[in-house]
Amino acid sequence: MAQDGEGIGPKPAPISWTSIPHKFQLFIVCSVRTVDFFQQAALQAFMFYQLKSFSPDADDSRISFEAGVLQGVFTAAQIFTGILWGRVMDSPRFGRKGVILISLIGQALSCVAVAFSGSFITAVIWRLLGGAVNATVPGARTALSESTEKKYHSRTFLLLPLSWNIANILGPLFSGLLSDPVGSYPGRFGPNSTFGGSQGVVWMTNFPYAVPNLFCAFALLADALLVWLGLRETLEARKHTRDRGIELAEHISYNIRKLIFARFDYRQISPDEQSGPDTTSDENMESGTPLTPIAPKAPEEPTTYSAAPFYKAITRNVLLLLMTVAILDFQMGGFTTLWTTFLSTARRSEEQSQAVALPFHFTGGLGFSLPKIGISMSLLGLAGIAVQLALYPRVNARFGLLKSTSWALLVFPIPYALAPYLSLLVSVPFLLWFLLFVVAVLQIAARTFAVPGIVLLTNNASPSPAMLGTIHGMGAATSSAFRTIGPVVAGRLFGQGLERGVVGWAWWWLSLVSLFGVVPSLWAKDGK
Repeated sequence: MAQDGEGIGPKPAPISWTSIPHKFQLFIVCSVRTVDFFQQAALQAFMFYQLKSFSPDADDSRISFEAGVLQGVFTAAQIFTGILWGRVMDSPRFGRKGVILISLIGQALSCVAVAFSGSFITAVIWRLLGGAVNATVPGARTALSESTEKKYHSRTFLLLPLSWNIANILGPLFSGLLSDPVGSYPGRFGPNSTFGGSQGVVWMTNFPYAVPNLFCAFALLADALLVWLGLRETLEARKHTRDRGIELAEHISYNIRKLIFARFDYRQISPDEQSGPDTTSDENMESGTPLTPIAPKAPEEPTTYSAAPFYKAITRNVLLLLMTVAILDFQMGGFTTLWTTFLSTARRSEEQSQAVALPFHFTGGLGFSLPKIGISMSLLGLAGIAVQLALYPRVNARFGLLKSTSWALLVFPIPYALAPYLSLLVSVPFLLWFLLFVVAVLQIAARTFAVPGIVLLTNNASPSPAMLGTIHGMGAATSSAFRTIGPVVAGRLFGQGLERGVVGWAWWWLSLVSLFGVVPSLWAKDGK
């Protein structure tokens, strides 16, 4: 009889955004990814012009090549350091918080150095070092995973791509406002201006793109301060280690409350009057130097913590998921390059129009102006935010993580196969924008389901919690490698297609590659 009644009870409430605990900790983790994405998006917006300021006589083709190199060295460096940072993150000496702080401060110094670089080579060296020290991807993913229970992950892991969309909107906006202040705001910074002398603000004149770089450095350092004061260590081996940043934050908080109580004659609630330990506030999250002291551990217990051997991370499931990550990042990196190039490529000429032979032999891009390109790029970000917040949690809850991810991977070939046909509709604006909207929504919907899904599956594939940083480091290194290769291959194929009079050449190869990306996910499993 007892067995018959075991399943009787209230049905657990569905997971919602309001039910997620430790919201302030999640906010800090997401802020790490936001400022990292922000500095990358900001640099991409003014990179071409800063490189042009180094060599004013260089032609656009050379500057475009240098911009590609400057962008590529950042991710290329992470190929070699991603796994290393993952191992460091799993060590009791540094933990998640220590690696995140190193990453933020290191990138800030890189931005300052790039701000005052006087040549292409100097900028490349500092961007290379900035990429080598950047471990915010595995750091944020690992900390996010350990900040809440697994049942909340279907929503919390959506916060990282949401951070990307926010930064992708704000980065170019701020970089545009802050670039070349002497030329943009002569009344304030130019000759005989409010803040300038007879020659204007000299350092802004000599380094016209220093201000947006310095603003990125300020954002990174401000976030590093927030992490030091507010982020609680999630690595088990360091949860009971003294955290001076948390101590200082609690000391400041205590003195502020004390002043408020003294000013309004309030009485502090005694510990006996406080609510029980089942509260879900961030303050009760077990971590280094918590507000409620944790009983001291036995002297011998901390010595039992050690990083697991690296070979234990090489499992069949991990390798299958890394293969999926490789193909996913290859085709997404290729899409970014193809999309912007295709939008700005000149439309086909009258002679090329006569050579059109459907379904495959046609050429020409969309010939969009910069404002139109901006609108189409914003369309991707806005669609992503809508799908992330409204659709993903429901679909994932109904069909499960593995099925949702595999089905999302099956969607990618569709927008890639359709995209080149946009060039056939340039004379029909309504149909052009309608199909462009369809392509954008399909791609971003697939991305919205696939990226957090793959990250979650990789997270769950870890053989043990002690290997979590290593696993995410492997994922970050794989992602960086194929995000570096994808744009290069896609750009080369696009050029070949234009020479052959087949603008869809690169797009259809990308569609085929993305289709193969589904295969390893079919054998992958959702680990524990």
